[in-house]
Formats: sequence, C-alpha cells, structure tokens
Amino acid sequence: MDSPWLIGFLTLLGYLIGSIPFGVVVSHLLGVTDPRTAGSKNVGFTNVLRVSGKKAGILTLIGDMGKGWFAGWMGTLVFHQEAAMFLVALASIVGHLYSVFLSFKGGKGVATALGAVAGVAPWVGLTLMGIWLGAVWLWKYSSGGALVAFGLFPVVAIVFHRSWLFVGWACLITVLIWTRHKDNLVRLWSGTESRIGRTS
Repeated sequence: MDSPWLIGFLTLLGYLIGSIPFGVVVSHLLGVTDPRTAGSKNVGFTNVLRVSGKKAGILTLIGDMGKGWFAGWMGTLVFHQEAAMFLVALASIVGHLYSVFLSFKGGKGVATALGAVAGVAPWVGLTLMGIWLGAVWLWKYSSGGALVAFGLFPVVAIVFHRSWLFVGWACLITVLIWTRHKDNLVRLWSGTESRIGRTS
C-alpha cells in the first residue's frame, strides 16, 4: 500500500512543477514579448510561438511537455497503485491550468497533458502526440489538433488495452482539455480561429 502522506506530497509537488509557466520564463530569459501581454495572452506554446517566435515557442513546448512528463514518470517510479500515479500526473496538468505563480490562471494544458500521459504510458503518449501533430499539420489549427487528439484519448487507451481506471483518467483529462478550449470550439465552428503561421 502506497503511503497517503507520500501520495499527498508528490501530488503537491506535481502541482507545483506543473505551475511553472515556461512560456513566461522563456520569454523573459530571451528578452522577447511576454505572452501575457500580446496575442491571445495565453502562456502556452501556440501563443508564445505567435508573439515571440519559433525559438521561444519550441523551448516553451519542451518545458511544458517536460514538466508533465516528469510528474507522470515520477508517479510511476514511486507508486504501485495506478490511482496514485494518475493523481500525480493529473496534478501537473491542473498546475498548468491554474498556476499558483500566475494567480491561479494558466494555459490550456495540451503540451503538459501530452507529457504527463507519456510519462505514465509512453506508447499511449506518443500515439496522442502523433495524432496531435498529424491533425495540426493537416488542418493548421493547433486547437483543432488538441481537440482531436484528446477526443480520441479514451479510444486510444482502450486500443492499448489499458485498465478501466486508465480510461476514466483519460476521460477526465479529455474533459479538462475540451473545457479549456470552449472558446476555440466556437471560433472553429464559425471559421474565425487563427491558423498556425498566422498572426490574426
């Protein structure tokens, strides 16, 4: 039985790691536009790429994915119970969405969630990344790629014969990501969503 105290501590640690706003950190280190002040004012990869350039965008993507991966990997390394692993990984996503360093505001969680899933189940995570990248390449909508990838997450979990607890975790993450993208859904439906590579 995994220690409840250790579960609580690593869940809090996962949240704090997830709260690190790499978009803001990278932009300050490179001396480029703070993503909170331009574009969509989102601290995630897409807005950083749009307002601060490729270098800042790629570093933000690596940082956001990396913090999710680390939390997921840490959970699988320490715990035996799936529920404890999932809780720590989920905490990193919640940290990104509601960062303690940004007055409980944050990004949309896509990169961090992809990393967290890869940390817990590498092949499932890589499959989701492939779906995300493929959809973005096909339609040039970052938000559309995220919605497709996480919409299929529970299906991918079933295809990989993961436990029903894992499938439930997948559904919860899907709800978080889709809820965070509700405005993007409206814009996609109306045809006003910005494509990758455009500034409007």
